Amino acid sequence: MEYGKIGLALGGGAARGWSHIGVIRALSAAGIEPDIIAGTSIGAVVGGCYAAGHLDDLEDMARGLTVRGVWNFLDFNLAGTGLISGTRLNSRLKKVFGDVRIEDLDCKFTAVATEIGTGHEIWLSRGELGDAVRASYALPGVLKPVKLNGRWLFDGALVNPVPVSVCRALGARYVIAVNLNFDLSSRGTTAAQFDLSEVVEDEEAEPLADIAPRSFSNGFGARRLLQRQIFGKGDKSVPGISTVMVDAFNIVQDRIARSRLAGDPPDAMISPRLYGFNLFDFHRASELIDLGRLAAERELETIRQEISVRRQLGRLKAGVA
Repeated sequence: MEYGKIGLALGGGAARGWSHIGVIRALSAAGIEPDIIAGTSIGAVVGGCYAAGHLDDLEDMARGLTVRGVWNFLDFNLAGTGLISGTRLNSRLKKVFGDVRIEDLDCKFTAVATEIGTGHEIWLSRGELGDAVRASYALPGVLKPVKLNGRWLFDGALVNPVPVSVCRALGARYVIAVNLNFDLSSRGTTAAQFDLSEVVEDEEAEPLADIAPRSFSNGFGARRLLQRQIFGKGDKSVPGISTVMVDAFNIVQDRIARSRLAGDPPDAMISPRLYGFNLFDFHRASELIDLGRLAAERELETIRQEISVRRQLGRLKAGVA
């Protein structure tokens, strides 16, 4: 039994996931290299790139994103199973991943996905890395699900938001987890009451049926309409479709993560302080990476000491000391 195996569990959280890059940079600088990596959603993207030796390429792409650049990745697909087909994003990530297969990586890697219909937790540990990652981040209703080996798969955060259990099952003796939703853990813990008479409807809201005919008469109008309906008004007074869907998904993810982490806690938890960052703030990569690095540095001394003790105990039990 190898007592020194280190596992790294990277959680989901959309744009917040860029902070995973900073966490990995800090761990690597301290000489802490995981033997096993498990990732969910954006955690699978960053973890997969790291395992394949392409973290530099991903970081360059992330830091180079602008608001317009993020918008250009959004290839809308109103007739399909997701608001966004994800083809442009997948093509860009394919350039980063190449044709790498998971079984050919130097370390063990697994991406977590959810099977549509059964709700089964699917561990993708073989096959093309790009396909596995794409299935893991396919946010329900926003991105199209992915069909692999006859199964339709979407975001793994619905079943295992911070995949500590995967690392342990693959043989990790010391698991470092990165939870991107720490700032959300205090939300929804109390019930609130309010007077229905205080509810005010948005009087400025214009029915989609009324504006669609004239807006779709030209490409620019259609683009503006989609932006308004999906991302909300410019003054943010009314949430768009994406905000409602992602926030609802995020609340569910937070509840599941709390339950699973309580039942199978990691040996070390890194929780970047990401309050104020929207789940679609992909253009703010530099800030998020820095916050991830700072969060990891706060825990480094404890992590190093605990890993050292575990390895010493392992040698003693093996009769090598």
